[in-house]
Amino acid sequence: MMIIDGKKIADQIQQEIKQYIQNIKGRKPSLAVVLVGDHPPSKIYVNRKTEACAYVGIDSIKHELPSTVSEKELLRIVESLNTNPNIDGILIQLPLPSHINPSRITHTLNPDKDVDGFHPLNVGKMLIGETDGFIPCTPLGIKVLLERSSIEIAGRHVLVIGRSNIVGKPMAALLMQNTPGGNATVSIAHRYTTNLKELCQIADIIIVAIGQPNFITEEMVKEGAIIIDVGINKVSDPTKKSGYQIVGDVDFAKVQAKCSYLTPVPGGVGPMTIAMLLHNTLLSYKRKFPHA
Repeated sequence: MMIIDGKKIADQIQQEIKQYIQNIKGRKPSLAVVLVGDHPPSKIYVNRKTEACAYVGIDSIKHELPSTVSEKELLRIVESLNTNPNIDGILIQLPLPSHINPSRITHTLNPDKDVDGFHPLNVGKMLIGETDGFIPCTPLGIKVLLERSSIEIAGRHVLVIGRSNIVGKPMAALLMQNTPGGNATVSIAHRYTTNLKELCQIADIIIVAIGQPNFITEEMVKEGAIIIDVGINKVSDPTKKSGYQIVGDVDFAKVQAKCSYLTPVPGGVGPMTIAMLLHNTLLSYKRKFPHA
């Protein structure tokens, strides 16, 4: 069994991006990050993203707004970033306060700066196989993780557990495309799937993103399966100083004996998500300055 070291692969990608940016003459790529409110996990995620930007040489501009900010004011800020020629990427950190409609904010984003890949235009381009949009960072990170681990996708049966707009749906769309790193037979399972165990047992690759700790157990997995664990869950652990530990959606300790490849949590998919955000920001910049 091989553990797929997402941190190591993400570090390689960051080094490649850093090297490219070091050779740019003129202004560097830039990412605007908008954080609304004081949601602790969001603050942690934003700090990680801005630290990664600083490391590779991407300028990051952070807009921290109070949770009481009006939707109208947030839309005004997004519009100003849309029209700013020195901003290549815009990231609106979710979740937003309940009085703000996230769809309205996403729809207002300039699709050419939507480095999260959530604008309907980018989602549509991904679905029909066009390559000039942006792909959501976590599914793209998983695809790159598989490619850089020399895992063949074509002809494999992939089971995606979870149908969110952030991971499940775009993941399925990516892997079924008639492109390198695609051509899989894809099944999607969710809370109404009645034969989940049977689907798991015939899947060559399982990608699970449901937010339920240790959900995938040993008896659900066939011998030699490849498992990508997207889950990040806090579970109580009195032996830890923090009082909890972070685990995935897969019972790692018991499942690993049956797998050929498995991603750990933490250190698997998470670092790849940030690496792909940097990748998409640089891609946006390169589309503006192809000879940079």
